[in-house]
Amino acid sequence: MIAVAKSKRNSNADLFSDVSVLRRKWQAALQPGRDLPFFDDVLLGSLGRLADHVMLIKDEGLQLKVSHAGRYVEQWLETEIRDTPFDAFPPDCALVLREAAASARQTGKPYLATAHCVRDGLVQIHDVFALPVASRWGGTMTSVYVNRRGLQYNLLDAVFSAAGDGVMSLATIRDANGLPADFQIVHLNQGAARLLRLPLDELRWQRLRAGAHALCSREIFDKLSAVINRAASEQFEVSDDVSTLKISAAPVGDMLALSLTDVTDMKRREQSFRLLFDSNPMPMWVFDVETRKFRNVNDAALNHYGYDRGAFLAMELQDLWPEDEREEHSRSLVGVGDVYDSGRNWRHLKADGSEIDVLTFGRRVSFEGRDSFLVSAVDITERRRAEARIAYMAHHDGLTNLPNRVMFQERLRNALERNHLANKSVAVLCIDLDLFKNVNDSFGHPVGDKLLMQVANRLAANVRDGNLVARLGGDEFAMILGAVTSPNEVSAQAAQVIEIVSAPYQIDDLEVVIGASIGIAIAPGDGRTAEELLRNADMALYRAKSDGGGVHHFFEKEMDRHAQRRRDMEIDLRHALANGEFELHYQPLVDLDQDRIVSFEALLRWRHPEKGMISPADFIPLSEDIGLIVPLGEWVLREACRQAVAWPPEVRVAVNLSAAQFRSRNLSQAVFTALALSGLSPRRLELEITESIFLADSEANLAILHQLREFGVRISMDDFGTGYSSLSYLRSFPFDKIKIDRSFVRDLAERPDSIAIVRAISGLGRSLNISTTAEGVETIDQLDRLRAEGCTEVQGFLFSAARPASDIAALLEKFGARASKAA
Repeated sequence: MIAVAKSKRNSNADLFSDVSVLRRKWQAALQPGRDLPFFDDVLLGSLGRLADHVMLIKDEGLQLKVSHAGRYVEQWLETEIRDTPFDAFPPDCALVLREAAASARQTGKPYLATAHCVRDGLVQIHDVFALPVASRWGGTMTSVYVNRRGLQYNLLDAVFSAAGDGVMSLATIRDANGLPADFQIVHLNQGAARLLRLPLDELRWQRLRAGAHALCSREIFDKLSAVINRAASEQFEVSDDVSTLKISAAPVGDMLALSLTDVTDMKRREQSFRLLFDSNPMPMWVFDVETRKFRNVNDAALNHYGYDRGAFLAMELQDLWPEDEREEHSRSLVGVGDVYDSGRNWRHLKADGSEIDVLTFGRRVSFEGRDSFLVSAVDITERRRAEARIAYMAHHDGLTNLPNRVMFQERLRNALERNHLANKSVAVLCIDLDLFKNVNDSFGHPVGDKLLMQVANRLAANVRDGNLVARLGGDEFAMILGAVTSPNEVSAQAAQVIEIVSAPYQIDDLEVVIGASIGIAIAPGDGRTAEELLRNADMALYRAKSDGGGVHHFFEKEMDRHAQRRRDMEIDLRHALANGEFELHYQPLVDLDQDRIVSFEALLRWRHPEKGMISPADFIPLSEDIGLIVPLGEWVLREACRQAVAWPPEVRVAVNLSAAQFRSRNLSQAVFTALALSGLSPRRLELEITESIFLADSEANLAILHQLREFGVRISMDDFGTGYSSLSYLRSFPFDKIKIDRSFVRDLAERPDSIAIVRAISGLGRSLNISTTAEGVETIDQLDRLRAEGCTEVQGFLFSAARPASDIAALLEKFGARASKAA
């Protein structure tokens, strides 16, 4: 590239004067009523020395050409101009010319641009002043003035001077034998002076052996000499009390080119990482992304997996994976980003061949210059076992191990959907044991429980594949028969069940004989939903029991006696709230550590003016079905708060909530209103919910619970362990209390697994800082066992049945400081 000749006058003042002269000439030549002045009025005449700096650009269709130009312009463009297109010019010149000409033509006014041109490593700055002018023969042209502004400067020097890293050049000084004896600094930038913490002028021309900075040690001299002798580049580090520098040395003949980088912060981060990694109690390792070989491992991982360090580091990542999971493991790592979260549990192999369940979390890191992943592993084996047990409990009956009502309903819904698509029928059999109450009354509950277990075994042994038998509660069982072909087939199956159940039982030294009654409903004729089928099968069962038992009955459309009673109760229910027929009774909850009553559970009672007290089991499900549960629940909230405000300030009141109240979306307001009207502190109100509220609109219901808890209201999980997935709900919401279902308490003395379950739930409560209440405590033995297992509160007939509000003061006085003993 040729150098542009210097203008005779290139001071900033002269440059701006030239531009000002041309701008004034352009303005003076602009005639009234015209958009642009004529070319000859602006540029012909007394341009003098400026003529060498001017070019004329013509627009020929899609191409711009320079028709003629002065000598200075030709030198700048490195081209002799004869109608020359822009493509013939250096790219940096062509770019700024296009910009200036386009802007001048678009605005219709002179436009000043700046060009930075690099020639032979030198940066030259030029003013490019474009003036749009008109031709007297029609059309528009652009005249452009070009001149260099200021002094040129060396681009490489400018880059090196501005760089944050240090750049140096060292000359080798050899001794009489031709060996390196010293090095002299012949060039450096400001970054190098800053990193060596000395002035630049003091360092330039200094010999390393005469200095006192980081490069002056014997160790560094030997490394630099080795670079010169081997004529090969090398990287190394030098540290002092303040910083660590990374030095890259490259030989250029007898010269050394050095770059200096401050890696102090990076070294500190590495040191912190190693401290966190090596001392972390959580198993951690680093593996290479490309090879998947282990590159580092901490002691916690070695101890947990049972390997020594050498054996572990000789392994690859897949050596931890069981054979049947390797392909899935590999797929999960494909395309992983900078952060990895397993999102599910994986199985890992320990050194002894045993398997553990783990969650893994990883982050991409650079380890010893290799793209790697830092991984931490959390062993969740014991947690998974507890979850599996609790999940099993949620779907199975604790006494018989048969599926419970929840699982039965799930399977029934699935069977209905599946057989509806196949146009087949599904039958539901509701089975009730005849004379079972007599067995319980005559021989006691332990014999009754053993009888239920034997009945369950007989029923389970005679269920065909694809069918299901469940215990719904008490002495009530149910069966699902899928893909039935005719009522006769169902009738034969029911008769066989009655025969099987009616055969004698040997329990201890007793021979026990019972019978069975069965109600049958067949879909789709007797109902298309699980609820309809169960309801109608239950109505058929009532008919079978009414006929003396030991028989089975199919549901019939005219079975309306039960429905009629239901309609009568519905009418009475609709008037009961307005007539003031409802009242609250309270059952105490006793804190085992404090030996005193800390709370009362509010229980709704209906005192019918003609029929007397009606069981909540009869009217509460009906009130839910007909939509009365929401106003009834709001009345319970208001009344419980109004009565509790008169109790001692340390005594709370617990109120049960139904799923319907959550669906109404007015629950929060109802609670706030009850508290405001009564003046009761929110911390004295405890709301008990069951898992049913999570089966639909769980996110909305959780939002309501969080709102209530933030207000100060306590939230309890009732009937824990009997529903769908208790453990998952404990993870979804920070409950204040979980109430262990009475079915587990009842079997404490006879069943070791009941003790184990209570122990697991109590331990879970302690781990999550949640208090645990055992329901249905009826004996001193149960109380002692619950106390030993760490339950914090108990409730049951051992202390008191539910009492009217008028008896609360007497109850509190009677228990006093001896609440842990039977009243």
